[in-house]
Amino acid sequence: MLKFSGKSVYKGIVLGPAAVLKNNDFQVKRERSEDPEAEIARVEAAAEKAQEQLQKLYDKAVIEVGEASAAIFEVHQMMLEDDDYRDAISSMIRTEQINAEYAVAVTGDNFSEMFANMDDDYMKARAADIKDISNRLVRNLSGQEDVDFSSMEPSIIIADDLSPSETVQMDKSKILAFVTVHGSTNSHTAILARMMNIPALIGVPMNLDEIHTGQTAIVDGFKAEVVFDPTEELCRETQSRMQEEQEKAELLQTLKGKENVTLSGKKINIYANIGSVGDVGYVLENDAGGIGLFRSEFLYLGRNDFPTEEEQFQAYRQVVQTMAGKKVIIRTLDIGADKQADYLNLGNEDNPALGYRAIRICLKQPDIFKTQLRALLRAAAYGNLSIMYPMIISTEEVQQIYSIVDEVECELNDAGIPYKIPEQGIMIETPASVMISDELAEMVDFFSIGTNDLTQYTLAIDRQNEKLDDFYNPHHKAILRMIQMVVDNAHKHGKWAGICGELGADLELTQEFVRMGLDELSVAPSMILKVRKNVREME
Repeated sequence: MLKFSGKSVYKGIVLGPAAVLKNNDFQVKRERSEDPEAEIARVEAAAEKAQEQLQKLYDKAVIEVGEASAAIFEVHQMMLEDDDYRDAISSMIRTEQINAEYAVAVTGDNFSEMFANMDDDYMKARAADIKDISNRLVRNLSGQEDVDFSSMEPSIIIADDLSPSETVQMDKSKILAFVTVHGSTNSHTAILARMMNIPALIGVPMNLDEIHTGQTAIVDGFKAEVVFDPTEELCRETQSRMQEEQEKAELLQTLKGKENVTLSGKKINIYANIGSVGDVGYVLENDAGGIGLFRSEFLYLGRNDFPTEEEQFQAYRQVVQTMAGKKVIIRTLDIGADKQADYLNLGNEDNPALGYRAIRICLKQPDIFKTQLRALLRAAAYGNLSIMYPMIISTEEVQQIYSIVDEVECELNDAGIPYKIPEQGIMIETPASVMISDELAEMVDFFSIGTNDLTQYTLAIDRQNEKLDDFYNPHHKAILRMIQMVVDNAHKHGKWAGICGELGADLELTQEFVRMGLDELSVAPSMILKVRKNVREME
């Protein structure tokens, strides 16, 4: 029995098999081969397996995000069968008498560089596709395959760390818990765990070489422990505790359909935060009043090129229609910092949290912004959609945004495309926006306070730095006073204010937030009924 302690980011308890995700950044070595034809046969077998993997990814993507977004996997399948690409690999193996892994890796680099140097933008974009295909082949050849979530039984995900782009591609129905060696309590892996209502531990000092897929594990979010190969007695005790937690969850279900109103009659909206179209099921399942934060950047992650206007329109429209008249607030592209997409070529920054990200990218690269705005305005015609702009620090930025929205409106009018100008608000997540919130309130329709970044910038603490978790205090008096200032300035100008950061789900502060006059709390779907319970029990 192996036991490790870490930091809990969601309290819960679960027992199940482990699925170990190991880092695939291994070095491909050049080795001499005495049997080139055998190496070529290995490439053929790896390619056949890759085709099966890509077909499964395509079938899954069609269901979750539609045919347009899934088409990339069809492109990969076609490129995998390209005669020039396959002949180059075979020729290198035969003429240089080298191993298959090295030949695939070098050929992939050569073809990727060739595409990257072309003048045509479409062909340039294929450079990343070639790299992806080659990496998949090398993984198959080396036995370093990704976990196949489509055939995997529900498992506890064990990893060194997980990026947002990795978590967004996972089949959430197959995840029982997360356990990582690194990571922060404010990482997107942690946020995903809270959204899914599953236990998660970070900062667990495990050696992944000592743990294998299929090994029985217990993740205890209450004790912040993970146990591998538990005793039969501990398994029985865990199953009993899991049953108790299930009974508590069933009691919460009795709050479905009830109002979010205090004993004295004060009402507050409780909405949900989500990251993809597929997450809407969690929203409906937990009886949220609407969607207070749709993280649109997740449409941009885990892919090799920008989502098209049509892809985005279909995603936004599907969410809005599914919510059937309930409010859906979609945040415009908030990429950068810990959320990276290689095709954006953002480059390395010494301090990415204070760097080129979110609305700054949109205002500097308006073509990207206008594509998203066109999709949003078109989708707004199908339901109750609102737009929210992140990382605002000035009134000038809001004026720039409105000018671009006007341009998009003119373009849609000229093209005769149906659209609607929706409610437009901003994220309050910088001290600058707090201090001028009285001026900003005159310009926008609402405020949504992003407490994660507001805490980071106010306390001068990188929320992704696990060494600083003990200093990261979202209950700091400065944060609470800032929230009160924002609410007061919004109400002074007849506008509403809510919280969409993780602090909104902090049950220790629910009563404080209601007393502050907040109009809305947007939280992980799994927290909707818990927050409702707190509200209904307070005076």
